[in-house]
Amino acid sequence: MPRVPAVPLRRRNRKEGRRPLPPLALAARTRPWLRALGLVTVVLTGAWLGLLAVGNVRTPVGPMEATMALRPSLSGGTKINVSPLGALTLDSHIAPLRLDVDVDQLDPERAQALVDHPERLSGLQQEITDDVEHGTLDLALRSCVAVVTGATVLGLAVYRRPRPALVAGGLALTLLAASGVSAYATWNPRSVLEPRFSGLLSSAPSVVGNARSIVSEFDVYQKELARLVTNVTKLYDVASTLPAYQPDPSTIRVLHVSDIHLNPASWKIIESLVTQYKVNVIVDSGDTMDHGTAAENGFLDPVEDLGVPYVWVRGNHDSRATQRYLERMKNVRVLDDGRAVTVAGVRFAGTGDPQFTPDRSRPAGGDAAERLAGARLASALRDQRAKGTPVDIAVAHEPVAAQETDGTVPLVLCGHLHTEGTKVLPLGTRLRREGSTGGSGLRAVEGKYPAPVEASILYLDRDTRRLQAWDAIRLGGLGRTTAEVSRHLVKK
Repeated sequence: MPRVPAVPLRRRNRKEGRRPLPPLALAARTRPWLRALGLVTVVLTGAWLGLLAVGNVRTPVGPMEATMALRPSLSGGTKINVSPLGALTLDSHIAPLRLDVDVDQLDPERAQALVDHPERLSGLQQEITDDVEHGTLDLALRSCVAVVTGATVLGLAVYRRPRPALVAGGLALTLLAASGVSAYATWNPRSVLEPRFSGLLSSAPSVVGNARSIVSEFDVYQKELARLVTNVTKLYDVASTLPAYQPDPSTIRVLHVSDIHLNPASWKIIESLVTQYKVNVIVDSGDTMDHGTAAENGFLDPVEDLGVPYVWVRGNHDSRATQRYLERMKNVRVLDDGRAVTVAGVRFAGTGDPQFTPDRSRPAGGDAAERLAGARLASALRDQRAKGTPVDIAVAHEPVAAQETDGTVPLVLCGHLHTEGTKVLPLGTRLRREGSTGGSGLRAVEGKYPAPVEASILYLDRDTRRLQAWDAIRLGGLGRTTAEVSRHLVKK
């Protein structure tokens, strides 16, 4: 039988190696819609991370410093955060991006420039408009860079190839541009007239309504507060549960107010208290103003219409110009440098605050300056007593200065701290500190709740002119309609 030659194993393996392998089912290509979904995810995530990292602009808006940023949103609009008051939300546009504006800091230099040059207030609106315009342009450029960079970097990290990474960056820029076109096409300038409030600002609509009626509604709010004071004090007068002290009709009634801080509602409240309690004299222990500028002087004009004498001392927010403006009013008696005056049968003496806080051109003297002013007042009080014309009530703005009068006068009145309180000093002088009759003015909502409006009625014996009792009056702060009156007797 013939022998068949064997094929070398190496040659057979080479021939078999040339044979094509059958296709495998697991090697099927990725579906196109999954690749598209992955690319969209990369684009959106990268753009969002880019906006979070560098897509914001720090810009001045008038005397304030603000941060502007774009954030992803389903409904668009504008959110203005005013720390610590809360936020306003405006339906300004429809786009997948929301404009966030955080107003968080006062620029001391620009604010001081307005204080020093009040005439610049007339151009403040245009200045703010220009600031917002410049900030928006800067934000648009920075946002373009942010979304392109974020999407490109994330695309490079995911795909590890430059081409899909550049495609992701281009798509992110296209998306941002489309959002800008949508915002421009749906821009609603009337949205600023119909804001939604949150946080402490949520009480604003109940007080002043929307922006179109802010002036008229605030006037209504003032009148309602005054009416509330009248009704509550009438009820208290009729149904008082403290019959231990009934003021004699001849009792001298002193209304003590302090720290009005430019709150126009205060004048309506004071007018109501003067009428209801048949007040003989008003004592204002300072900080009637906020910056002491000439532009604020018109705020003081209602003092002339109160119908009773008005005794006043300068606070650390009241300037010398404020003092001169009040000195020209017929019913005002300004106390300063320990000078004594007799008003409604009561002898007063006082001193203005030695420090003017808004004026940063002078270094603050602190408590040492207050103690020195109080010591000078105490010296003047001792001189009056030596002359046989002792002072019944001393007035100073700062409690530190007021405490220096201990032993030289029966009663000393002060303010400054925006909280009411009373105590008898070691040498027998009673110190009565009034809260803020203006509800702390612009600072009304710095805390968790709006600051209350406070004042008090002091009952003095007509013969001895010594304090017999006082009624502490407390109203709810901005947007609140609560009131309470409490009577306190002087312990002998």
